[in-house]
Amino acid sequence: MKKIFTLALILCLTIVFVPRSEAQVNVQDSAIATSMLYAGLGMQFPGGDMADRYGVSFSAGPGFMYKTRSNWLLGAEANFFFGDDVKIADTLFKLITNSNGIIIDGNGEPSIIGITQRGFSAWAKVGKLFPWLGPNPNSGFFITAGFGYLQHNIYISNLDNSAPQLAGDYRKGYDRLTGGPAINLKLGYMMLSNHRMLNFMVGFELNQGWTRSLRDYDFDLMKKDDKSRSDLLTGFKIGWIIPLYGRAPKEYYFY
Repeated sequence: MKKIFTLALILCLTIVFVPRSEAQVNVQDSAIATSMLYAGLGMQFPGGDMADRYGVSFSAGPGFMYKTRSNWLLGAEANFFFGDDVKIADTLFKLITNSNGIIIDGNGEPSIIGITQRGFSAWAKVGKLFPWLGPNPNSGFFITAGFGYLQHNIYISNLDNSAPQLAGDYRKGYDRLTGGPAINLKLGYMMLSNHRMLNFMVGFELNQGWTRSLRDYDFDLMKKDDKSRSDLLTGFKIGWIIPLYGRAPKEYYFY
């Protein structure tokens, strides 16, 4: 949660200190400088070491971007990702299951355990917009590169904490919490419509993380995982943009 609050603070400070967009502009006639808030949704596929642990996941998160008059892009973004395909689910609890592969709870009954994947990424980004095939000089293809942090883990739900083997801190011995520095590359198309009715971006994204285990001990491995990892996530994203500028009036009156 501290990482989430830190990112939110960075976004707020960026909005405060970034140069103000013009109060009233005509996006149709010329390239403008403007701040933009956006919310993104995505679908991503794992590669590298991450593909040994997880399957397809989905992502959602907010972002902030500032576009200069020369169409340079500066921004910050956060993403939360989740999925239900954990490939090591069958072996994760091998030391605490019975011969039928069932974890027995404190009442001597089969426990109800849920296993899903969770993750988080945060990026500082820089890029360039190329106004090709757009309705105005503020729309077109873009490329951004980012540096930040990638983290993922196995989320374990233990109904009513009925299984003491997975209660409290014991759960941390199985969750494979992993994180480290990462880079992000995105290629896409951005649309800032002439009438502010349709503002969006779509793109292809590549994430590369150099991560390590953040836990001191993994119970099922009976040791600490010291392996250096190369985690990849590739996928597609779409974002809805809220540009923070006022539209210039179409007519002017002189008295």
